[in-house]
Amino acid sequence: MSVSAEDTGGAILHSSGNVLLNQNPAPATSALRSDDLIETQSNAIARIEITGSAADMNPGTVVQFNSAELILDHGSLSVNTSRGLKVRVGCVTVTPVRLEWTHFNVSDVDGKVTVAALKNDVYIESRSANAQPAKQSARSDRAIVREGEQKSREEKCGGATLKESGVTPGSGALMSSPYVLWPAAGVIVGVAWWAICRGDDPISPDHP
Repeated sequence: MSVSAEDTGGAILHSSGNVLLNQNPAPATSALRSDDLIETQSNAIARIEITGSAADMNPGTVVQFNSAELILDHGSLSVNTSRGLKVRVGCVTVTPVRLEWTHFNVSDVDGKVTVAALKNDVYIESRSANAQPAKQSARSDRAIVREGEQKSREEKCGGATLKESGVTPGSGALMSSPYVLWPAAGVIVGVAWWAICRGDDPISPDHP
C-alpha cells in the first residue's frame, strides 16, 4: 500500500536500496521528523514527500530534513514544489521565485553548488558569514536562475560566482582571524602601559 505525506499529515521518506535514516537502515517507507538525517549509498535512491513538495535524492547524497527547507550536505537533489520548498547548501540557498509548481536540481560536488531550473525560475543566494542578522539582506549575492538555465556558486560562506574575483584572496580572512587580532591588541595595550608608566619622564630628557 502506498503511503503519502497527505495521508499522514507530515513528511514521508521512500527508500530503495541501502538508505540510512539517522545512521540506521531505513525501511521502505518511514515518517520523517525535523532534523532527521538521510543518506543514500552509492547503489540507492530515496524520495522525500511533503504536502505540496517532493525531493528525489540521487545515490551518494546526504540531506538533513526540515519542513521548510532541505539542507544538502553533499550529492544531488531534484525538487518539485508548489509551496516554496528551499534547499540550503552551506551559505547558499535556492528558493523558488513564485509559489507555483517549480522543478529544479541542486548538486554539491567538491564545494561547487550547481543549480538548474527545469520548470519556472529560482533564486540562488549566497550570504556572508560576517553579516549581522539585521544587515544580511545587504550582504547577500542573489541572482535568478531562469527556466532552462544553470548557474553555480561556491558553498563556502561569502562565496561569489565561481571564477569571479575582486578581493585579494585570503586578505579578509587574515585580518579577521583571532590569531592576528589578539597579538595586535596585546601590542596596543603594552604600548599604552609603557606610556603611562613613563608619564613622569619625558621621552627625550634634557639631562640623564
